[in-house]
Amino acid sequence: MKTVGERCAPAADRASCQGILLPEHLALVREAGRPSSWPREAVLLRQGDPADRAILIERGQVKITAESGSGYTSLLAVRGVGELIGELSALDGRSRSATVTAMTAVQGYVVSASVFRRLLMGNGALAMAVLNAVVARLRDSDHRRAEYGAYGASARTAAVLLDLAEGYGVAVSGSPRGRSIAVTQQELAGAVGTSRESVVRALRELHHEGLVETSRGKVVVLDLAQLEHWVRR
Repeated sequence: MKTVGERCAPAADRASCQGILLPEHLALVREAGRPSSWPREAVLLRQGDPADRAILIERGQVKITAESGSGYTSLLAVRGVGELIGELSALDGRSRSATVTAMTAVQGYVVSASVFRRLLMGNGALAMAVLNAVVARLRDSDHRRAEYGAYGASARTAAVLLDLAEGYGVAVSGSPRGRSIAVTQQELAGAVGTSRESVVRALRELHHEGLVETSRGKVVVLDLAQLEHWVRR
């Protein structure tokens, strides 16, 4: 499993580590929180619940999903080591807008909302770091939305899988270029912005091309470089 040091760039390039706080900021959050752990598939934060805490991910990965009034579930993001979750609701006090579920066993630090707000008010550098992380995520989201708009459903599906595999994929035994992603077809459809049926057809096409394997709740990208070449063709 990746740790903070493995995810972040060397000191000279740490500012480019999008969404991940620097070691000195991580230390402040740890000191303010209490350690906790969650098994795979446990819900860390639930949509609609009160905004009572923020969580720093120390080990493992989580997925962030949102359910519409009609019951449609969308995958909004995946988060991992060195990233905060629940920080926006902890700041504005509004109820949770999404559910956070452990994709692997997760370890982290839980900081109550009131302590988190006091921590930011008392440390301008940390407040700016959190703001920069939020801005980086928004910029990245806008960039991907603009880029994906030029693709058809199959290429968008492949591009989303490539992003997830590169950023948060788990190594596959016996396949050095492969990465496994714990995501359902419905969640993937929400992330791609298309129907589940279109994602099923896209996955079938990618499987036929020898690029992915699928099983219940999981997609395995067999070769990152080949998938990227297929997307950019």
